Amino acid sequence: MTKQIRQLDRVVIRFAGDSGDGMQLTGDRFTSETAQLGNDISTLPNFPAEIRAPAGTLPGVSSFQVHFADYDILTPGDSPNVLVAMNPAALKANLADLPRGADIIVNTDEFTKRNLAKVGYQSSPLEDDSLAGYVVHPVALTSMTVGALAEQAVSKKDAERAKNMFALGLLSWMYNRPYESTLRFLERKFAARPELVAANVAAFRAGWNFGETTEDFAVRYEVKPAKMRPGTYRNITGNAALSLGLVAAGVRSGLPVFLGAYPITPASDILHELSKHKRFGVLTMQAEDEIAAVGAALGASYGGSLGVTTTSGPGVALKSETISLAVALELPLVIVDVQRAGPSTGMPTKTEQADLNMALYGRHGEAPVAVIAPKSPSDCFHAALEAARIALTYRTPVILLSDNYVANGSEPWLLPDVESLPDLRVEFATKPNGDDGTTFLPYLRDPQTLARPWAVPGTAGLEHRIGGLEKADKTGDISYDPANHDFMVRTRAARIETIPVPDVEVEDPDGDARVLVLGWGSTYGPIGAACRGLRQRGHAIAQAHLRHLAPMPANLGEVLRSYDRVVIPEMNLGQLAHVIRAKYLVDAIGYNQVRGLPFTAAELETMLEEVLKNV
Repeated sequence: MTKQIRQLDRVVIRFAGDSGDGMQLTGDRFTSETAQLGNDISTLPNFPAEIRAPAGTLPGVSSFQVHFADYDILTPGDSPNVLVAMNPAALKANLADLPRGADIIVNTDEFTKRNLAKVGYQSSPLEDDSLAGYVVHPVALTSMTVGALAEQAVSKKDAERAKNMFALGLLSWMYNRPYESTLRFLERKFAARPELVAANVAAFRAGWNFGETTEDFAVRYEVKPAKMRPGTYRNITGNAALSLGLVAAGVRSGLPVFLGAYPITPASDILHELSKHKRFGVLTMQAEDEIAAVGAALGASYGGSLGVTTTSGPGVALKSETISLAVALELPLVIVDVQRAGPSTGMPTKTEQADLNMALYGRHGEAPVAVIAPKSPSDCFHAALEAARIALTYRTPVILLSDNYVANGSEPWLLPDVESLPDLRVEFATKPNGDDGTTFLPYLRDPQTLARPWAVPGTAGLEHRIGGLEKADKTGDISYDPANHDFMVRTRAARIETIPVPDVEVEDPDGDARVLVLGWGSTYGPIGAACRGLRQRGHAIAQAHLRHLAPMPANLGEVLRSYDRVVIPEMNLGQLAHVIRAKYLVDAIGYNQVRGLPFTAAELETMLEEVLKNV
């Protein structure tokens, strides 16, 4: 049968099923196949917090969305063009996100009366008219997979589990994806059980062949490679990019990297990734709790390493006293906060940007730290390097605010030339620095950076007091002198405020926009896509994005005052907007949501269009 081939410029696919159906693995493999073709990619994994939520229920639905195109894209897409629904719960949980005319591939084997009743269907949507506005492809994924594996030496249960590979094979055929890397992946994943390798490969090929031979899928689709800068790319998640950024920081500084971490969603993958890189001088320790983790990291910094601790919002709360200690000791420390929906345990696998206030102010006393935030998965690499640069140069804790959306999402990453990365080497104190040539003054500051000397313990002649009690200027002796305390508090604040950071850049193509959209962190993609859409429809609008949140760019005030309206979309209740209003006296307009989901470009575009009408 000759199949029609249709060219597309972009596609959004969502795989959805039970948390045990392998949707994350399926989506990840499809993404890897797509990356090999050179498409631009953005992904959005979405899964329940429970290790195994009740099967067939709405809370148990796990999904993976991948957006790929032949041009530069900024988000995982607002609405899927294709939904693969492994059961009724997956269909019901995701149907509202689909535009009319979208393709729905459903696993008909799971549409039993019992499964339909679990999610409140009175009748099967495959048999009534409720899906009339969509292109429905009923496929008996489970039974066809079991049939395809009848000759394989696996149990029926293992055969049924391979249905996600059948679905992957079908979608790989539909969108003309290369599959050799998936076959190699299966060989590695199930190397200890050859029968499972054979079964999963057979299921994948069965799905591919089904697409090739069935009359239900009469069209194959092609998305040409995107035009990208020359170089070597790999698909990377935010957590993996951040981990490699920390490894690079160790290499470029010449220091060992020590990670003290307690496992917590969604930051645990950084611990897993860094534990693989011992050959680069990375030492990881899984501590008994969050307080022990940050204490060990600070101790490592005291000993001459780059100390790092990773966590999410609840862990930052527990680490706050030790972060204050690091402020007093004036030692480098990188604290990675992969934000999630709170408060308390909240929604551990959902995203939010609600830790900004805690990062800026969440310590007792006047305890300022530097705060930066990556804008995308690949930007996590560079943000980690920048966090390390600031921490090492200015002897300060730095909080790196990632979030669940950035951490688990993925995109192509251009591998950098290592020699082009910043030189992070530091000079440890090696001899007394007092005027008499014999005295070591641990708080005698560098006049440019206001950083104090970093003396590795055991260096002869550089013995000095360490601890949380207030220190006397220069000598580091314990001091209760009021004037000294005032001086030290102001000096620590000045050390942060005077850190030189790049000016904020404004994207205002025509230079005549009256509205500026200001974002930070993971809102970069949705804001950028919304502004791009408005400009394509003839609207003038400007965009600026903050990586450095403390200190802020020196030109930010001037930029803000150059526009009639400043709009700040945030996944919180307006934390950056409050800071901007207080610091720059600009009446910023906040646009806020805390649904545990990222903004869509469409909702921001609609909101911004209303703002433009009223300028």
